[in-house]
Amino acid sequence: MLWGAHLGGLELRTEGGETRLRATFPYGRATVLTEGGRNGQTRKEVIAPRAFAARIDAGEDIHFLAGHDYEKPLASRAAGTLTLKDTAAALIMEAVISAELRAVSYIADFLAAQAAGLITGLSPGFRVLPDPGAETVEVQRDGSILRTVRAAQLFELSAVTRPAYPEAQIEARSWQATTAAQPVSAHPMNRWRL
Repeated sequence: MLWGAHLGGLELRTEGGETRLRATFPYGRATVLTEGGRNGQTRKEVIAPRAFAARIDAGEDIHFLAGHDYEKPLASRAAGTLTLKDTAAALIMEAVISAELRAVSYIADFLAAQAAGLITGLSPGFRVLPDPGAETVEVQRDGSILRTVRAAQLFELSAVTRPAYPEAQIEARSWQATTAAQPVSAHPMNRWRL
């Protein structure tokens, strides 16, 4: 599973005992994953508009988690507590946490940390599709490498403390640039982590 965070605000409102969260994951914005890595090249990534459309449009279950931890679910599509709106500009998420769930310890901890401004980022957990063209890797004019994710399976969205990639690590060993944005054959199980 690939994880990545972008600048995207996480808003929280409590009304009538339930808490509503809203967050936006913007598409088309490059972020620096590593500066001057092993080979001295800066690595960047951008998620193309509607890259996550396959599972979203199919209505498949997607979870909203605290910190990419499936043991700490906050909402899900299957439970009817998570809605996703996928546009060309951004993926917009809305989650509802019921008054009863607010008493669960990890949810209470999450809500307190978010209210204190400690958890403000949104990070998607996804796997790039094994199809040609699902991602491209190319060398930019400045010598950096840019990976563009065009088609990926979105499994979860997480509330995180670091809403950008400055400490991301790549486990893929075969990340190599090609000419003029030709697809790179990469195994879909390669991971990017915060």
